[in-house]
Amino acid sequence: MTDLIALASCGLAFFVVAVSPGPANISNATIAMSRGRKTSLVYGLGLSCGLVFWGLIAASGMGAVLQSSITLLIILKVLGGHYLLWLAWQSGRSALHPAQASATTVSEGHWFWRGLILNMSNPKSVIAWMAALSIGIGPNDGLATVAAATLICIAVGFFNNALYSVLFSMGGMMRAYQKARRWIDGVVAGLFAVAGLGLIKSALSR
Repeated sequence: MTDLIALASCGLAFFVVAVSPGPANISNATIAMSRGRKTSLVYGLGLSCGLVFWGLIAASGMGAVLQSSITLLIILKVLGGHYLLWLAWQSGRSALHPAQASATTVSEGHWFWRGLILNMSNPKSVIAWMAALSIGIGPNDGLATVAAATLICIAVGFFNNALYSVLFSMGGMMRAYQKARRWIDGVVAGLFAVAGLGLIKSALSR
């Protein structure tokens, strides 16, 4: 029973982190409102796979190694920051365009890779993973407990991304987005820019 409570606490902690507004969730919500549920689910799948990558890094103990490797961490943060700035540029262009810039045809696979790259380029994800896993895993727990906690968090990550896709692709949300598209894209561009510059600043200030 104690193990089940610890694992549930681990999953709950990860859900709180995963569901909070951030670059991944904001971009997924925007894509759901502008392009619909199918594209958002594909994008969310990419985001989820990116989370799996960092989850395996954290569960294997490499997360601590990464945190101690200043050079590697700086490189990842700078790359991630520049990717967020590129997303800010894309949203900014859409905001300045009088017609819906997102109407261009892009393959579903392209959206998967965008989601995957976004989460893989954010090394802060491994910190969230390590914090969540530390709640459900004790110093004396074995491989089975580590695997169970990791799988629970992975499932939570997939659920969160699918939840954003479903909620923000509803008719009311999409209609509201169409009415205020340029304002929303402008705000999203600003949020991406702040996040990107913050990530780069944190890398260069070490």
